[in-house]
Amino acid sequence: MIASIAEDSLTRPDGRLASRGDLTRFLMELTASVQADAYALMAMVHEDERHEVRIIASNWIYDAIELAGRPLLAGLAASHRAAPPGFRPRPIVTAEAPEPDAGIDGEEAKLLAVLGHREIYVLGIQAGRQRLHLLLSANEPGCILQAGLTRAQMEACYALSAVPQLLGPTVANDPLSDRERECLHWVSEGKTTDEVAVILGVSANTVNSYVTHAIQKLGASNRAMAMATAIRSGMI
Repeated sequence: MIASIAEDSLTRPDGRLASRGDLTRFLMELTASVQADAYALMAMVHEDERHEVRIIASNWIYDAIELAGRPLLAGLAASHRAAPPGFRPRPIVTAEAPEPDAGIDGEEAKLLAVLGHREIYVLGIQAGRQRLHLLLSANEPGCILQAGLTRAQMEACYALSAVPQLLGPTVANDPLSDRERECLHWVSEGKTTDEVAVILGVSANTVNSYVTHAIQKLGASNRAMAMATAIRSGMI
């Protein structure tokens, strides 16, 4: 059970995972608890015009990562199938023609299927100020226990928030304040300025100010570009 994983993995004098070995064990047990075969914990890289990933921990074989390529993994992480905390995860089935929101094309899907990743779930992980993505995959579609993914995602957010020293800094520095990030998040969810103001308990002018600052910090020319940059970089 996932609850027991958290208890076992976090049993340390300071209440934290103490080493990279503990982190690997935690991720392996979390993966097994939902009957997945493989995991890859990643941070998005947004630099100049490149959108790639930095792999923090993974049990993919090295050749599979090299064959797939980091841009392909970045496409999965940036796809509309990537589920932020609180959202229902949906599978990417590479054994079939990928749907338009999967973030990969047909040839990339075939390659992942050949490599043994025929079903993939992408879970957004909020670990303190770092925004990460956890890929859980299986060799056969339908094997992963979808009902356990939300709980697994929560456990990962909790456990990884306690170990920033094991995760390392994300390549893409997050320049946004918490309020700026919240405003961009709600705007990206389709909320109006007035609705965001009600949600956050501030004025509409304050919301506009936060969004304007976020646009400037991200070097964007408008809200849409700022939201796209923040999503690709894992900031929201």
